[in-house]
Amino acid sequence: MKAQSIHRNWVLFLVLACCLLVPILAQADSSLQKMSADSNQWVMPGGDYGVTRFSRLDQITTDNVKDLEVAWTMSTGTLRGHEGQPLVIGNMMYFESAWPNYIFAVNLDDVGRMVWKFEPPKDSNAPPVACCDVVNRGVAYADGKIIASVLDGHIYALDANTGKPVWTAVNADPLKGQTITAAPLVVKDKVIIGVSGGEFGVLGYLSAFDLNSGKLAWRAYSAGPDKGMLFNPAKTINANLQKPVGKQSSLSTWHGDEWKLGGGTTWGWYSYDPKLNLIYYGTGNPGSWNPNQRPGDNRWSMSIIARNPDTGVAAWAFQMTPHDGWDYDGVNENIIVDLDVKGETVPCIVHFDRNGYCLVLDRRSGKLVAVHKFDPTVNWAKSIDPTTGRPTVDPAKMTRAGRNVKNICPAAEGDKDEQPAAYDPATKLFYVPTNHICMDYQAFDVKYKAGFPYVGAILNMYPASPNVRGRFIAFDAITGETKWAINDTFQDWSGVLTTAGGVGFYGTLDGWFRAVNLSDGKVLYQFKCPSGIIGNPIAYSHNGKEYVAVFSGVGGWAAIGLAAGLTKGSEGLGAVGLTASLSDYTNLGGTLMVFTLK
Repeated sequence: MKAQSIHRNWVLFLVLACCLLVPILAQADSSLQKMSADSNQWVMPGGDYGVTRFSRLDQITTDNVKDLEVAWTMSTGTLRGHEGQPLVIGNMMYFESAWPNYIFAVNLDDVGRMVWKFEPPKDSNAPPVACCDVVNRGVAYADGKIIASVLDGHIYALDANTGKPVWTAVNADPLKGQTITAAPLVVKDKVIIGVSGGEFGVLGYLSAFDLNSGKLAWRAYSAGPDKGMLFNPAKTINANLQKPVGKQSSLSTWHGDEWKLGGGTTWGWYSYDPKLNLIYYGTGNPGSWNPNQRPGDNRWSMSIIARNPDTGVAAWAFQMTPHDGWDYDGVNENIIVDLDVKGETVPCIVHFDRNGYCLVLDRRSGKLVAVHKFDPTVNWAKSIDPTTGRPTVDPAKMTRAGRNVKNICPAAEGDKDEQPAAYDPATKLFYVPTNHICMDYQAFDVKYKAGFPYVGAILNMYPASPNVRGRFIAFDAITGETKWAINDTFQDWSGVLTTAGGVGFYGTLDGWFRAVNLSDGKVLYQFKCPSGIIGNPIAYSHNGKEYVAVFSGVGGWAAIGLAAGLTKGSEGLGAVGLTASLSDYTNLGGTLMVFTLK
């Protein structure tokens, strides 16, 4: 009887454990969500799952921000490409440099000493295939681990206390032209991360690794057969048409096997709605840049895709730029907000695309809610269908082999690239760092070879207005109204931070870190940093005092000429001539800058 009782108790225990398994797996997700509500910390790359980059801290206000001063600084040990942001977990700060991807832990009670530094092995094959500089966009945190992706394709889970590796996974192969530049996102027990390499004929994919073991849980490709894309032909929604995608919705839009050579890399930002249990991300350009080599819409490159994070199965997909002929990657952030649409509160994502249009989608179904230009010079399309989102392309601006198409706006860098916008719930506006640029584009035939550039175009970029390459704007996504704008000499390539104090923060390519009044755009404070700013400001509080931190470390596609020592205007995929004078204003560098009130 005693043995039977013990056996029965074990059975009950196992049944109970199985019943509790799903809630246990969700704890990392719910814990992060709860932690992100504490504005004393900054626990995710975008501040929260909605990537709103809004802080509820209000100690720094429009009245006292003029009294900001540098609290402390720290060298990152590298000199370029700092497109990320630190994390603050309790009294610890964690951050990652650009390649060779040093990862640091600093105790905020003792900022003069590094608690630990992790130096991953250096793979010299990675930098040559990083098309647009050796950038990195930051680390993630969950369950006592720092999750870091590095340029050569490795993912490291590090013990947050010691910096020692818990597990290592591989998500990319530089010998195939694959790299990683994005920041991971942790959802439940999954580490979500994409891949870079659209200029090397890489077929894009999004991967999910198990948070505890590093084992690959699922991988979803951006183009190709339904099985590889994790598309359900009967249930995955073609959001442009609001009906099921049907069988092989991608293959039917490519010629032959062209989809294998660069269908939508996934190197941007990832967001997540816990209520709908959907992750949202964008896919990049199809290969090559010569559209004549790949007839058709080239689905699902240039798209926003919503997926179940547990299985990877796609809920819906919305294509923004079919048959891309301009390199208008769709990887920019999808900001999760609930917006008033004609008196009804609609759960939305807001996406400022490279192609110059702001799209508002119902995040439940991908249905288009609103679409507006956010730069007045956009001319590649005559209009966007307000129901399907399909553009009516201006034939004079469509690129093709053997022709130099002039004065296309925006240029390939887009009216906004990966530099993330922010939302302010008080003004209900989006604060957007933009590019104000146009280009000439000459396509030509190119052959594919693994690990070599697969571009097929020569570009030259230039300002859309005399001496104005960037505009920092306050934008109403529903009406399409720009409330105010600050014109800048160079592209505004830093991210944005909004705060409950009514202050917004951003940096300029020539190194000015600015605080602006969210209501009217007045610059209330600025400080000249050691190098240009392409990183993203964050806010946190320590010992009752509010701080704002940002990387100074110019580079990225916007400053590839300065970063890589290029001088010919058409080099750097056409970007070098656009910022030829940048070296008159700033130098390379890599410094974490931390500000607070006097």
